[in-house]
Amino acid sequence: MKDCYEVLGVEKSASDAEIKSAYRKLAKKYHPDMNPDNKEAEEKFKEVNDAYAILSDPEKRKMFDTYGAAAFEQGGMGGGGAGYGGFGGMDFDLGDIFGDLFGGGFGGMGGGGSGRRNGPVRGDDLLQRVYISFEEAAFGCKKDIKYTRVEKCKDCGGNGAAPGTRPQTCSKCGGTGRMTVQQRTPFGMMQSTRACDACGGMGETIANPCKNCRGTGVQSVSKTLEMNIPAGIDHGQRITARGMGNEGTRGGGAGDLYVSVNVRPHPIFERDGFDIYCEIPITFTDAALGAEISVPTLEGKTTYDIPEGTQPGTTFTIKQQGIPNINGRGRGDLIFKVAVEVPKNLTGAQKDALRKFAEQCGKGNYSKKEKFFSKIFGKDSK
Repeated sequence: MKDCYEVLGVEKSASDAEIKSAYRKLAKKYHPDMNPDNKEAEEKFKEVNDAYAILSDPEKRKMFDTYGAAAFEQGGMGGGGAGYGGFGGMDFDLGDIFGDLFGGGFGGMGGGGSGRRNGPVRGDDLLQRVYISFEEAAFGCKKDIKYTRVEKCKDCGGNGAAPGTRPQTCSKCGGTGRMTVQQRTPFGMMQSTRACDACGGMGETIANPCKNCRGTGVQSVSKTLEMNIPAGIDHGQRITARGMGNEGTRGGGAGDLYVSVNVRPHPIFERDGFDIYCEIPITFTDAALGAEISVPTLEGKTTYDIPEGTQPGTTFTIKQQGIPNINGRGRGDLIFKVAVEVPKNLTGAQKDALRKFAEQCGKGNYSKKEKFFSKIFGKDSK
């Protein structure tokens, strides 16, 4: 037999809590359900159980500390030994040990674990969507949120019994909602807890159920909540209304209502953070000579002077005309790009005028073109 402390990976001075914690981790790691057809893991599992069987018992631990493993070999424990299957002398509830490891009863054996179902239960959270315009997202608004939540039944007050009556304590489990069972398994006798089959784990039985809620103690109610949508909110962000979700049961608190904001696209603007972007078409003449142009904003329109010789794709910024910061610190910018619109369907006179204009411009007015072709064909290219 190996050293129990070494098997569990703890010091000899380890506390009961440290020993129990080490055992839980190793039992999960080597449990046969987690390692099917793994003989090595099965042997490790046996060793871990044997070690915990000794160290979890004060008397056995004292004997081990005094005499070592020899005290438990060849019947040294008084006939039972600490070997595989020696759970019979261990004073603990395996439902408690494995409940948090496997989400309920030990390895699927014994039912629903050791938790009580008749304690307070918090209500579920709810999710609702609201659709708003681009401008409403920018400057904030109020919206009526319509949804359905679960509330206590108005007739029975939430206890599920018909008015004038009350639920009765379950006679089978004494109101605990739990039953303790023992099973013989390949690992020995195991004790676990499960929900009482008479009351379903509630600890109470209802002889005369409420007709309005059919004994559930809850009912669905349509609600309308006026919600403030803050300025600067973005698409996909959520607003939380605490305690406006489903009501809890048996004294549990209510859940929360989450409202997901969906912002409709704008026909002109696109958003990036708190800045907004758009593209504004201008004429060839405006670009060449410069002009005062109209620029749309979220609050109407303003004017902006673009310089002569403005190139297609040039961007300009108007400060503090973007989205207000949701935290209340200033606002973003409006950034627009100009797109030079080339005229189409010209008359003969217009074409002649443009040809004369081009002749008068010469090469000096088209530096980018000259540089581009000179890189390929040399300085004398046309």
